[in-house]
Amino acid sequence: MVSIKHLLGAAVCSLSLLAAAVHAEQRELRVYNWADYILPSVPKDFARETGIRVIWDTFDTNESLEAKLLTGNSGYDLVVPSNQFLDTQIKAGVFQKLDKSKLPNWQHQDPALLKLLEANDPGNQYAVPYMVGTVLIGFNPAKVKAALGDDAPVDSWDLVFKPENMEKLKSCGVAMLDSPSEILPVALHYLGLDPNSENPADYEKAKALMLKIRPYVTYFNSAKYMTDIANGDICVAIGYSGSFYQFANRAKEAGNGVVVDWRLPKEGAPIWFDTFAIPKSSKNVEEAHQFLNTLLEPKVIAGISDFLGYPNANKDSLALINKDITDNPNLTPTPEALKSLYIVKPLPQKLERVRTRTWTSIKSDK
Repeated sequence: MVSIKHLLGAAVCSLSLLAAAVHAEQRELRVYNWADYILPSVPKDFARETGIRVIWDTFDTNESLEAKLLTGNSGYDLVVPSNQFLDTQIKAGVFQKLDKSKLPNWQHQDPALLKLLEANDPGNQYAVPYMVGTVLIGFNPAKVKAALGDDAPVDSWDLVFKPENMEKLKSCGVAMLDSPSEILPVALHYLGLDPNSENPADYEKAKALMLKIRPYVTYFNSAKYMTDIANGDICVAIGYSGSFYQFANRAKEAGNGVVVDWRLPKEGAPIWFDTFAIPKSSKNVEEAHQFLNTLLEPKVIAGISDFLGYPNANKDSLALINKDITDNPNLTPTPEALKSLYIVKPLPQKLERVRTRTWTSIKSDK
């Protein structure tokens, strides 16, 4: 006969195992990041070393992320907004403050870059800098040369904003980011206007410029251009600096004969930070801080920079990063080039609507 003592012991043991199982099930981390924007081994190693289950989803525009955040319950514990969206989102109350006591690796951050980020995150209270980059021109040298000759202006926005160039490039394919907050500031700056203009009339001028080249744009997409340029399906793209480095390497690995190159235009370009932040609705705040502290380890973030082709804000990682990145002025701008770069800032809501309407009109016009 089974004794009461044994039954009670078995029950207690079962309850303990159930509690442990429930606890294990609760140890998870939900991340919402840009597509192809992490060294794949990083979340895998983190999960293996901590026992925390990582659910990793992706988006392809800041606007998509913001729409999810503004619902008040994104369903994620970490998200990756760009700096120009950060200010508005902080004011909207969608993030919770970082607990720096849980981020001992914060000491590795570059104070100068943290100071720049304070323009969008005063006091660096909400965001952990991730990658630093620019919006620039990526291209297939052979195809661009075939279309425009040896003197193709690959180091100038003339390449994509002059209709006579775009008409010739149409046959090999031209892509642009699907993002009004990134393309329209470039168009405004090209016209000699404030990239953060609050004058509605300036957006009409940017629209007029864009409509002249619109017939020659193959598509607007913030992710597709990466694989397409590596496969040779397009020959020019306005995109993120590190994405061209990353997919140039993938083209080499594929051995498909495609060469991808990129240039920081001489007229200047937007410089940006991507950051990790914790939504106020996060259900796994401890796990979020644990992952952030892992990202702040110099060796970890250096590996991510090597993979993505972007510099980062971790000063103690620089010596560990591939010199192809740190010594390439089209990836890590020189002090002189930095003078021509500009931060894209959030606009008043009324102007954001103007910018969005302008973009919708440009995209819909064939």
